[in-house]
Amino acid sequence: MIGALGAKAIEDLSDLGRFGRFVWRAILASGSSIARTSTYPLIWTQMNIIGVRSVPVVMITGAFVGMILAVMAYDQLAGMGLEEHLGVLINVSVVKELGPVLTAVMLAGRVGGALTAELGTMNVTEQIDAVRSMGTDPVRYLAVPRLLACLFLTPVLIIYADLLGVLGGYFIGVIQFGINSRAYWSFSAYGVELWDVVVGVVKGFFFGAAIAVISCYKGFTCKEGAHGVGQACTDAFVASFISILALDFALAVIFKAIYNTFWPLKSLVG
Repeated sequence: MIGALGAKAIEDLSDLGRFGRFVWRAILASGSSIARTSTYPLIWTQMNIIGVRSVPVVMITGAFVGMILAVMAYDQLAGMGLEEHLGVLINVSVVKELGPVLTAVMLAGRVGGALTAELGTMNVTEQIDAVRSMGTDPVRYLAVPRLLACLFLTPVLIIYADLLGVLGGYFIGVIQFGINSRAYWSFSAYGVELWDVVVGVVKGFFFGAAIAVISCYKGFTCKEGAHGVGQACTDAFVASFISILALDFALAVIFKAIYNTFWPLKSLVG
């Protein structure tokens, strides 16, 4: 049993080392690809596949997040006579936390799974080896356009989700529950700062990069057969999901420290 655990630990460390080398190669190749205009058509194609087709799903997700927050929080605030502050609670939660995280989770399932399945199929059918045999770096040709597309478009998709989340919360709070519209927006304008929006958007760069490198790595290293590709897709989603939560925690600590250094803490119900 101890031998089996030791072998598993060594295997996991080796896999972690291979993943680290893959990330380093992707970073170097991304830097050189940005400087080459010949790679731009590949990046535009992936932006269309990854970004444009994700807009409807992300917008629906954002709208439901805002509406659910409104339904869940209204009774508690109304019990304290603070229902006009509902917009502050919804909008801060959406733009700073729930919008970025749920958008990233949605992309990990839709985009990450598709990337892993596509590259995994190319791997088991030896198309990646064919690219390599022609003297082309498969990381630069296949992984980098997908990585850059995720990196640049995830923050944009988060903005779409935030916008629909804000509108969804307004619809439930003002239209359904009858909160005064002017008070709703006034308290929201007081409580939501540009910093909150920037924090959510910056998180998108980290989430997008994590989803892309994990999905591409799992596709490049998947085992043979349909079972291998399916297992790689599952592993990619689980690893991406855990990475999103870990990155969100780390970034929350960092951004809180930065904010507390330069600005005083402000009450949302002040």
